[in-house]
This record gives sequence, structure tokens and C-alpha cells, in this order.
Amino acid sequence: MLSNYLTLSVILFSIGIIGVLSRKNIIVIYMSIELLLNAVNISLVAISNTLQSNEGQVIVLMIIAIAAAEAALFMALFVVLFRNKRSLDADIFNLLGEKNAS
Repeated sequence: MLSNYLTLSVILFSIGIIGVLSRKNIIVIYMSIELLLNAVNISLVAISNTLQSNEGQVIVLMIIAIAAAEAALFMALFVVLFRNKRSLDADIFNLLGEKNAS
């Protein structure tokens, strides 16, 4: 049973990695990052359940709380970036390399 959960976790993690590396829309990249976190959560809960320990589940609850705070920050970031550039394409946000860019 553990192998099924770990296989699902690996599949979700792979989809998340592909989404982060191949997409240009910031919202899709954010959703892929959330998919990565959920894949890790599934594996932690499965391993914790197999070992009859609650430590993995406590870590998962902390990850979920951090992801909720992260979602609020990302939504605020999306609004600010869209107001400034009128797009959410990741290629136009090269803010660190440009001086006096408009």
C-alpha cells in the first residue's frame, strides 16, 4: 500500500516539476509549486502512517499552514505585477537584471 502512495507522490511531483520548468504564466507556475508541496505531503503522510508515527502528519499540517500564507502573498504579488506590466508572463519580469526599466 505504501508503494502506491509513493508512486502517486512521484507522479504528482514530476507533473509539478514539468509545470514549473515549462510554463510561462505565473499562475500556472504557482499551481505547479502547490502540486509539488502536495506530493511531498502525500509521501509524508503515507510514510508516517506506515511507521505508526504522528510526526509526519504534524509536519504536513505545518506545510499546509505555510502554503495558505504563501497563497495570500502570491495573490497580492499577482495583483501588483499585473497592475505594473499588464501581463502575468514570467518572461517579462526580469526585474533584477534591468536598470531603469519601465
